[in-house]
Amino acid sequence: MSEQNERRVFGRRRRANVPQDRKRDRRYEVSVNGDEDVQLQARAVAAGVTVPRFLFESAMSAHVQTDTDRKAAIAELFKLRRDMAGVATNVNQLAKWANEERAFPADAAAVVAEYRAVVAEIRVALDRINQT
Repeated sequence: MSEQNERRVFGRRRRANVPQDRKRDRRYEVSVNGDEDVQLQARAVAAGVTVPRFLFESAMSAHVQTDTDRKAAIAELFKLRRDMAGVATNVNQLAKWANEERAFPADAAAVVAEYRAVVAEIRVALDRINQT
C-alpha cells in the first residue's frame, strides 16, 4: 500500500463515503456558543479529525457517560453511604453486646452479609463513575 493510500485509510479526517443504497439521510444540528466552539475545534484538531466526525465518534463510543449518568451514580453513592452508616451502627451494637456478654452473637452473620452486599453495591457505583 502506498504512503498516500495509507494516509487515506488510517488518517482520514472525514468519515469514509458510503454506497448510495446506504446513504446517510439523517441530519442533526448542534448549536454551541463561542467558547464551546473553540473547545470542540481544539479537541477535533487534537484527534486529527473534523468537528462533525469528532462529535459522531464521541457519541457512538461505548464509553460515553452523560452528566445525568454521573449524577445518578453519585446519588446512588450517597444512598449507599447512608446504608453503610446503618450497618456500622449495627456492628457497633453487636461489638458492645459481644464485649459485655463475652460471646459472639448468632445474628452477627446476617450483619456481615449485609455489609458485604453494600460494599459490592458501592464498587458497582464507583465503577459507573470511573467510566468517564
